[in-house]
Amino acid sequence: MNASTNPPRIRLLIADDEHLIRGALEALLGLEPDIDVVASADNGVTAAELALEVQPDICLLDLEMPRADGLEAASRILATVNTRVIIVTRHARPGVLRRALATKVSGFVPKSTPAQDLADVIRDVAAGKRYIDPEIAATALTAERCPLTDRELDALRISRSTNSVAEIAQQLHLAQGTVRNYLSSAMMKLDAVSRHDAAEKAWQQGWI
Repeated sequence: MNASTNPPRIRLLIADDEHLIRGALEALLGLEPDIDVVASADNGVTAAELALEVQPDICLLDLEMPRADGLEAASRILATVNTRVIIVTRHARPGVLRRALATKVSGFVPKSTPAQDLADVIRDVAAGKRYIDPEIAATALTAERCPLTDRELDALRISRSTNSVAEIAQQLHLAQGTVRNYLSSAMMKLDAVSRHDAAEKAWQQGWI
């Protein structure tokens, strides 16, 4: 077989905070004849930094990672790098797929996907296709619609990492009274006993 018939090699970045899973993915996907694992990370911030440095064809990102989750990392990466992103998740919460599609993610698969099938998804996405796991898609279609406004979601999202209304207000460039109103409205809509309860309910639905 001459060089002109060889398939193009796919440069892959892998990010997962679970060391054993990341190592297994690196080893198994690295055995594929057309996939090169060029970088790996254990958190979303490092993944975004490495993507800018190595310019991979595909970024395979775990949904739940420290410092920045897979969707936050995807948003940062896609804003600065000409690449495509596949999200891998253990728990496909209902609203997460909608967030992923809004972030222009190209693939969404469960962690239970066999390595060979995952390699095929990587090839399809590298070829310009989009892949959404059918079960995740079906769950998303039947999921409850989010009753919260974008600002209410922003306030709840930040409240998951801080107890300070002042810090939420600073990050959103809003007055503290305005932030309290958003949090109060979100609590009422979600029948939550506190803003942290509201944030947890929104997170469980995949809205934040």
